Amino acid sequence: MNPKIKRIVDQMNSELHLKRSLNDWARLSKLSRSRMCQLFKTQMGISPAQYLKGLRLETARALLETTSLSVKEIRARVGLQDQSHFVRDFNSAYGVPPSRYRAQRSSLKDL
Repeated sequence: MNPKIKRIVDQMNSELHLKRSLNDWARLSKLSRSRMCQLFKTQMGISPAQYLKGLRLETARALLETTSLSVKEIRARVGLQDQSHFVRDFNSAYGVPPSRYRAQRSSLKDL
């Protein structure tokens, strides 16, 4: 992986809760915004925004499974501000809203 893209991916993982723009990621990589987006997509197969969204949703899913944090607390931890967008995106990715996902996972553990 290109070291500049690796740096962005590592930063995204460690600063998941922060709101960063594409310009911020471009500055971090010392590339223009368009070059950074092009190189990221070539290396990762998806855009930086898609990658970050997937990373946030996957982290939220893991937190739902492993913690007793509220959905609101989880949403804040992964850097998502809007409740309705979070629920819609989570539902789209996993087929159920976050609260139902947790309830289903809990009932499976009880079996």
